[in-house]
Amino acid sequence: MTRSHKIEAWIALLVAVVVLIITLALIRWQRQKAISLQGAILVQDSDPRKQRPIAGVAISAGDLATSDATSDSSGFFVLRLRKPIRKGHAIVLVFRHPQYHPLYLNDFVTSKIYVVHLVPLTGNTAPENQPEVKVANVRVRYTDKAMTELNVGSAVKTFEVENKGNVPCKGQSLCSPDGKWKAAVGSATLDAGMGNAFRNARASCIAGPCPFTKIEAERLSQGDQIITASARDWSETATFLLEAEVFRPVMSQKEHWSYPVIFGGGLSFTLPSSAESVSMKADLDGQTIIFPLGPSLFLSWATCNAAVNPDEGRIYRCTPKPGYRFQ
Repeated sequence: MTRSHKIEAWIALLVAVVVLIITLALIRWQRQKAISLQGAILVQDSDPRKQRPIAGVAISAGDLATSDATSDSSGFFVLRLRKPIRKGHAIVLVFRHPQYHPLYLNDFVTSKIYVVHLVPLTGNTAPENQPEVKVANVRVRYTDKAMTELNVGSAVKTFEVENKGNVPCKGQSLCSPDGKWKAAVGSATLDAGMGNAFRNARASCIAGPCPFTKIEAERLSQGDQIITASARDWSETATFLLEAEVFRPVMSQKEHWSYPVIFGGGLSFTLPSSAESVSMKADLDGQTIIFPLGPSLFLSWATCNAAVNPDEGRIYRCTPKPGYRFQ
């Protein structure tokens, strides 16, 4: 091999090594997960009980983030950084909300939970010369669907058991309970109809020598569409009565009331995920008013938001607007 050939071979090997290094670096870069910063935004207050979560706060980090983030009803936020950004990189987080002073947080990228406190603007409170409206006796009304039963009538049927009394049994298959007299058995069946069910089913002897009869083999299970009753007679012919109430299952709206907790100047309450037609009943300066709480959660006297709990329930938080306060 000539000298020039050796040089070309070394150059080719060097190029191959560089390409391999670049490829491995690209693969490693692709496999690295982008960093996300997360935390909660609360109202600044020395009393932890008054540090309410703030929803709707805009969080930005300039060009270091893929996009701005917004805090939810619990104050939670997730800010996703661009992929080249790694731990230790300097970053400036900016938190903005129209009702709070903006906050600029100088930090380094790290894996920690941010708990950020914002200071309310002085304009959030009512002017001194303007009296505040007192909000008291707040109740929450809601409905949910419940399966109930509607009584749609009753069913009655008589049947006879024909027999001749004082006939010795002599080992026959049907006898009196003491095995002495020949007996006979009869039965009757009732059908409540498709989609219906019987309740309070009962059978009894109503005519004939009832003391010498017995209701047996009853299939009067509650909630069945079809019920059957049998009777044994070991004397003269007897008449029996089978009757029951007929119920139809129907879906109805059931009303419930919940009483919120007023804590730290804010109001909180939870409702099941099935809650519908939510409204709030409150006394404003002594006047009782009902406020429907529609999907937009709009109230003239408070700002409200809602979030879904891990148990599939919903938690509501309301903060009085300027000029209102909870009594």
